[in-house]
Formats: sequence, C-alpha cells, structure tokens
Amino acid sequence: MMKKGLSMSVLSVMGLLVFLTLSGCESKDPSVLKIFVRSMNNELITGAQVIVIGDLSSNPPTNPYVDTVLTNESGFAAFNMDEYFKDAGEETVGFFNIIVKYDPKTVEGHVKCREHITAVETLYLPN
Repeated sequence: MMKKGLSMSVLSVMGLLVFLTLSGCESKDPSVLKIFVRSMNNELITGAQVIVIGDLSSNPPTNPYVDTVLTNESGFAAFNMDEYFKDAGEETVGFFNIIVKYDPKTVEGHVKCREHITAVETLYLPN
C-alpha cells in the first residue's frame, strides 16, 4: 500500500513538472510583412517585384534593411522579419518604404511592422 502511494506521489510530481515546463515555454508568433499587389481593376498581380527598405528617418529609427521578393501566384510577397527584429535589439516596431515594379509601372508605399505580428499592406499599380 505504501509503494502504491509513493508511486502515485512520484507520478503526480512528474506530471506537475512537465505541465510547468510546457506552460513556461512562451510560443512566439513569427514576424511577417505581407505585401499584396493589385491592378486598378482589383486583380492580384503575380510576378511583381516588391522591394522593402528600412526607413532610416522614422521615429523611432528603423535599422537598415533591404530585401526584394516577387509576388507569388496569390498576388503577395511575404518577408520574414524575424531576423530583422533579432538584430534590432529592444525595438519591436519598424517602418519600411515599399517599391513595387511590374512591367513599366512603379508604385511606392509605406508600412509599419511589429515583432511577432503579420503586417499586411496592399498597393495598387496605376493603369
């Protein structure tokens, strides 16, 4: 009877330790910047070049950053910003200029991105 009580106590303590360990691990969402590109007719554009540039004159200042991605078959370019925020230290917000190029058309925009959040912006190409 004492062995059964002791083994139940050990199992209870182990279960509690596993629960505390798993609940103490904070799951962090990825930092993603998603740029949709559409025509003036609201059609999604595949193969547009999207350039994201850190806005060095923003307040708070954004660290230098430049990346280029083509829009996919769903009409958006996705930028993984985890590395940017890892290098940004305690800053959890960044401001970025966007340039979209498609054929002879170009459009510019601006977006604010936060750590562990997916920021979404849509730019419309001129006719």
